[in-house]
Amino acid sequence: MSESREWLVQWLRDAHAMEEQAITMLSGQIDRIENYPELRDRMQMHLDETREQAARIRRCLDELGHDASTAKDAGGKLIAMGQSFSGIFAGDEVMKGSLASYTFEHMEIASYTILLAAAETLGETAIAKVCEQNLREEKAMAEWLQNHLPDVANLFLRRANMESDAAKR
Repeated sequence: MSESREWLVQWLRDAHAMEEQAITMLSGQIDRIENYPELRDRMQMHLDETREQAARIRRCLDELGHDASTAKDAGGKLIAMGQSFSGIFAGDEVMKGSLASYTFEHMEIASYTILLAAAETLGETAIAKVCEQNLREEKAMAEWLQNHLPDVANLFLRRANMESDAAKR
């Protein structure tokens, strides 16, 4: 395999680990944002998309004759669990989680932009189509967050003013 193809495989493995991290991160957040139903519902929808994105990337790796990296996947999940666990102690967990989600979406957008360019350069049209689809979904989630974070912040502040610990989640 050419060095360029080896890089593509490594970047696909990185993307798979990134999606595994996102699955763990989203699952943890969804379970703890019961007072923000619109955000929770959109995150649940994106969790479903993310699971499919990971499956698509795994199929791309299979087509190239490679597996996902167990070590990278485990590392991503471990990082996400740490992030999730640390948020439990934050009084503004929903805001910290929203910030992390928005930032993570942009990392995913950059990753799929790179993968798309690499796949196109190497003539891997099926992989390019997968990257385009995943990229569209990540951009849609980032845009949704951008448009709704002000509402989440305002709701958080209103609930915080009610001085209820449960209201801050």
